Parts: sequence; C-alpha cells; structure tokens
Amino acid sequence: MPIRSSQDLVLVRQAVRTWSAELKFSLVEQTKMVTAASELARNTLDYGNGGEVTLQVVQEGLRKGLRLSFEDRGPGIPDIELALRDGYTSGGGMGLGLGGARRLVNEFDIVSKVGEGTRVTVTRWK
Repeated sequence: MPIRSSQDLVLVRQAVRTWSAELKFSLVEQTKMVTAASELARNTLDYGNGGEVTLQVVQEGLRKGLRLSFEDRGPGIPDIELALRDGYTSGGGMGLGLGGARRLVNEFDIVSKVGEGTRVTVTRWK
C-alpha cells in the first residue's frame, strides 16, 4: 500500500484493523497493532518523504501473525539506537514513535542507510 498522503495513513490503519480482526486478534492486540502501524506510517510519510507498507499474514508452526514492513527512500536514520530512545525526535514530535511502536509488537526490526532510506518490519503473533 502506498503512503504518500494523510489519507493513506487512514487507509493503512483501516487495513491493519481489518487484517488483525480476521486473524482473530483480541481488541487489545488489534489496538496495539493499529497504533504501531499508525506511528510507523506517519514516520514513513513525515521523515521518509513517503513510501509503502506491505501487510503479510505469517505462520510459524501453529501460530499465526501479522507482519508489516514499512519502507521509504528518504534520508535514512544516522543513529538508530538514538532514534529508538524515548524523547528523541528529529522533528517536532514527542519522540515516542519508534520506541513506542517497538513496545507494541512482538518482533521489531529496523534497517536504515543514510541517503538511501529505511525499512521497519514489525510482527505481532496471535
């Protein structure tokens, strides 16, 4: 799904809510995944100059989950550890986006290259 405007953020949240419900996530699990997706989509738009998100149902043995991969071709993140700290912001936000999103999911991975862009992949298991 493209992330190029504020309207796309709404569509990402709706899609994540729908997929989470179809996977029979509890309301709390759905809310955590939608909140993480909202934060990461907003970062993709604001700091990565837009990009895309891929939604994927994943399975390991008997458990199923939802994996989201946000990718942009923005300026990249020079210091990932610093960016993950609560309170750090390179813009005007509260500095809770990346670290907050990481706490809301079961798996969190970030790869970024300065001048090339960033990919954040999150997974929540049922």
